[in-house]
Amino acid sequence: MHYVYLLKSEKDNKFYIGYSSDLKLRFKQHIDGKVKSTKNRRPLKLVYYEAYDSERLAGTRETQLKKFGSAYMALLKRLDLKKLPD
Repeated sequence: MHYVYLLKSEKDNKFYIGYSSDLKLRFKQHIDGKVKSTKNRRPLKLVYYEAYDSERLAGTRETQLKKFGSAYMALLKRLDLKKLPD
């Protein structure tokens, strides 16, 4: 399986979008500060993920969300993330 995931920084309340074939390991890397793009935004919370059968589909979805257009806004609205506790 391949996963697209959404992390929320408890430091700056911003989101990070990524994808991985090993969600547990990748999340641990984020938590441990081994990912350059989130290292200074810890602590982080995993708020959402989607599972895909292929890497191509996961990569396409990640790209779609990272454009921060209608797909991204629809996801935030569906998850009602503006109301998540800090």
